[in-house]
Amino acid sequence: MSTQAMKDVIQQKYGEAAIRAQTGQEKGGCCGTSSSCGDPITSNLYGPDETSTLPEAAVAASLGCGNPTALITLEAGQTVLDLGSGGGIDVLLAAKRVGPTGKVYGLDMTDEMLALARENQQKAGATNVEFLKGEIEHIPLPDNSVDVIISNCVINLSSDKAAVLREAFRVLKPGGRFAVSDVVVRGEVPEAVRKSMELWVGCVAGALHEDDYRGLLDDAGFESVDVEPWRVYRVEDAKHFLTEAGLDVNALAGQVDGKIASAFIRAVKPEKAACCGPTCCS
Repeated sequence: MSTQAMKDVIQQKYGEAAIRAQTGQEKGGCCGTSSSCGDPITSNLYGPDETSTLPEAAVAASLGCGNPTALITLEAGQTVLDLGSGGGIDVLLAAKRVGPTGKVYGLDMTDEMLALARENQQKAGATNVEFLKGEIEHIPLPDNSVDVIISNCVINLSSDKAAVLREAFRVLKPGGRFAVSDVVVRGEVPEAVRKSMELWVGCVAGALHEDDYRGLLDDAGFESVDVEPWRVYRVEDAKHFLTEAGLDVNALAGQVDGKIASAFIRAVKPEKAACCGPTCCS
């Protein structure tokens, strides 16, 4: 399947998820699949103290695999970018932390999600938030303009993850931090899973091996790279998402046991070297 065709499928799934959230229908699973709200990837990610003050539709549209705003200390006045911001839950949580002197951008390519996010922004009264339309491989922000990048189970959807990480490095300020939640692979995964479009859109089939994730971050120029699996999926979890994808559960569940996990991924853009003269730094 071509890159554009894959993007079309992802936009369709995300658009459907946004409509479900707006109309009060049952929440879908990770990245817009048909899984119920009790699926093993998206469940129990936020505490009631975080969600109680947010619009219901922002919570209902949350399709992530972690809580990126809990990965990192956000400070008043910082500029934050959320890659693949969906209905805006992580943007709104970050906006509270950076305060009125800070700014949080949410970037998404799906019109329905952007419309929902802006509606949630208005309901929440968040004046330090801006939602942008665009692709995470081509971030519409200037170089060195962002203090922190967050993302929640979106980078794995990209067919060019190296480009995403290069763009993240470009827009971060020197010393800026990268702190995302994503799904990673911890061993060989059956080809039937990799080829399943439903599982790609569902955050599994497009996931990088944890070592490859580290390597791409290194290649992009990041330092202090850390990939920390925190929720490892066992056979019973695999049966859930394999069944949703229409695959042979008995044949595949044992082959993916413990090989897929939600992970916290952190890295830092190096500070600029101190200039020692006209020829020693650029």
